[in-house]
Amino acid sequence: MKKLLLVTAFFIGAVTSNCCAQKGKPLFTAPIGVQSYTYRNSFPTGVAATLDTIKALGITEMEGPNPKNTSPEEFKRMLDERGITMPSLGADYGAITKDPEQFIKLAKTFGCKYIMVAWIPHGKTFTIDDAKKAAEDFNRVGKVLAESGITLCYHDHGYEFGPYEDGTLFDYIVKNTDPKYVSFEMDMLWTFHGGGDPVKLLYKYKDRWKLMHLKDIRKGIANDLTGGTDTRNDVALGTGQIDVSKVLKAAKAIGIKHYFIEDESPNHAAQIPVTIAYIKSLEE
Repeated sequence: MKKLLLVTAFFIGAVTSNCCAQKGKPLFTAPIGVQSYTYRNSFPTGVAATLDTIKALGITEMEGPNPKNTSPEEFKRMLDERGITMPSLGADYGAITKDPEQFIKLAKTFGCKYIMVAWIPHGKTFTIDDAKKAAEDFNRVGKVLAESGITLCYHDHGYEFGPYEDGTLFDYIVKNTDPKYVSFEMDMLWTFHGGGDPVKLLYKYKDRWKLMHLKDIRKGIANDLTGGTDTRNDVALGTGQIDVSKVLKAAKAIGIKHYFIEDESPNHAAQIPVTIAYIKSLEE
């Protein structure tokens, strides 16, 4: 973990020294957040040390939940000690549709306002029947969460952009879920990888997006509807295929407040400081 801290410090210094002096108004002014899954391999070696690394990066928000073998109460205490809040947490589709109350309890422990679901179970191809069932489940579960002051968000994953009628299956899900109970979290990488246009979709459904995952995909990787790609294709923002500046301008314009870096790459320790320096360098 000491090595991880040293690598982090080195890259922060290197990137900062190489960035051009900012002349205009900064584009990204929101708190910097991270998805806890990014550190899935670090938490088992030391939760406190991993959180210290996260804090050293200037990250003040996390999308949870807690890592394995650390209770929600203990993890909340550790986050509080480091000034890190948890506005949102992830939930498994099957688990939350079966028992939403357990996630409401968890969200209240952390003070979360949002619960996101990042995957809809389906076969080799995501179908209209999958979309219809998901919309029904999201409306039902979203109503239960809303009664406790929590917003359900579906996190798109790329496979939903298959064609349907005059749009896509993602369009179907948005149009057939109740805005009172169901909102959305955009994952930049998966939206792009599935053939969606992140900027156009942000404006198209501007009242539905509440959260965002900050991710970029390696240049040369072709789009598809699998909802998956090698984790090594996750790259630092500004080094991949996505026009990050345009996406962040649209996200800011429609009022997204919480942004979480999610870097699934085995090289995330080196890449996250580059991502942070890059978004800080962007101007309006």
